[in-house]
Amino acid sequence: MLVSLQRLWFWISGIPYFETGAADNGAGTRWVAGTVVWEFIVLWDALVELIKAFRSSLHEISSTSSSGVPLLIVLILGDFLIAPGSPGSCLRLGLLPNGKTRSIRLLSRRQISPRASLCSDPLLVQAARGNAISRPPAWMMRQAGRYMDAYKKLAKKYPSFRERSETVDLIVEISLQPWKAFQPDGVIIFSDILTPLPAFGVPFDIEEVKGPIIHSPICDEEALKCLHPIDLEKLQFVGESLSILRGEVGEKAAVLGFVGAPWTIATYVVEGGSTRTYTTIKRMCYTAPRVLKALLSHLTQAISDYVIFQVKSGAQCIQIFDSWGGQLPPNIWEQWSKPYIEQIVSLVRKECPQIPLVLYINGNGGLLERMTGIGVDVIGLDWTVDMADGRRRLGYNVNVQGNVDPAYLFSPLAVLTDEIHRVVRCAGRRGHILNLGHGVLMNTPEEAVAHFFDVVRGLSYDTLFEDGVTAQELEPLKL
Repeated sequence: MLVSLQRLWFWISGIPYFETGAADNGAGTRWVAGTVVWEFIVLWDALVELIKAFRSSLHEISSTSSSGVPLLIVLILGDFLIAPGSPGSCLRLGLLPNGKTRSIRLLSRRQISPRASLCSDPLLVQAARGNAISRPPAWMMRQAGRYMDAYKKLAKKYPSFRERSETVDLIVEISLQPWKAFQPDGVIIFSDILTPLPAFGVPFDIEEVKGPIIHSPICDEEALKCLHPIDLEKLQFVGESLSILRGEVGEKAAVLGFVGAPWTIATYVVEGGSTRTYTTIKRMCYTAPRVLKALLSHLTQAISDYVIFQVKSGAQCIQIFDSWGGQLPPNIWEQWSKPYIEQIVSLVRKECPQIPLVLYINGNGGLLERMTGIGVDVIGLDWTVDMADGRRRLGYNVNVQGNVDPAYLFSPLAVLTDEIHRVVRCAGRRGHILNLGHGVLMNTPEEAVAHFFDVVRGLSYDTLFEDGVTAQELEPLKL
């Protein structure tokens, strides 16, 4: 009747000794790996002795283990009798229908997956974890902004983009406009990847025609002296806005924050604004590598701090935009962009281990295989990559986002419906967040955006992947 202390030691010391797969605790929490199972025959009149034996064993472990892992004993007998305790771990004793065989399962706090989702998490968060869900969640890049009539009216009243994106009331109002109109599964804060620049020493302006302008580009060691650690006090409008959005949306959708990747931010800082050729920063890779490395390292720390700040303010998912990473040859991207994104992921994981991270690179068709192993939860595909090909190249254990061509929103609604079905079927029934392959285009009909989200809400994986049902047989949603 006594449980092997050797096996208990395997468990408490973290040595791999477990069954594969996952179990469910009945409340939606997935207990992943770290699970040790012993099955044996227990007579009813020996139950008391069994519990005494476990108490003794657990006491001995707690007195010798330096981990100090708290334990919770959960007893499941027949119709489930649960004895509550400390919330760190559990011991489960279960009866099979014949009343003869029990399973005892021990879980330590360390062995519970730090990435596990609760069933109360928004659908988007669960999809980012790779959980089994009923349908794909959906949101759109640039879903708040220039195509919406409500936004256009507000922009006339407040013509400065900096004012619209740095004033709490306006940020919240604009961010919620698509939420109120279309009910997407993700509500992304209305902001810009350049918003944090002044907080670490890089002032900028945005001109109506030219876009962002940085009057003092950083191209040499002298210019690096203007940089300083990020001052998050100067970004309180972002934190306050995220907090308000979280309260407004509740658990009906995920609140998303975002940042630019170091290489992408560096293109603006070095080039002095937008560029079509990236010649200055590409030349620096060879003519001033020390300066560029110093700049990228500084940006990496600042962006990491900014991500953590957004998470602590209420963001439930963060997207990293390496918008211009696709402008690099793959081997150069591996040298000058990938390592810095990996550092961000590592730093964020230490502070916020459960936050889902999404990486999107525009023009990433030549980079997909190199993007695996970077540490993010989800990889976004642009519309130039076929979803089925992307899945095969990344591997089905990698969660994906995308990737309807934004131009489909200008197509007849039935055509848009068919494309949504095609993308979802190619992505599979797990680990997929439906999105566009790029941001919503100017002059996109709001009717098409509404239809996009209506179609997704009407989807069911069980129906979509039912045997014998093809994409062509799925009827377009009739409004």
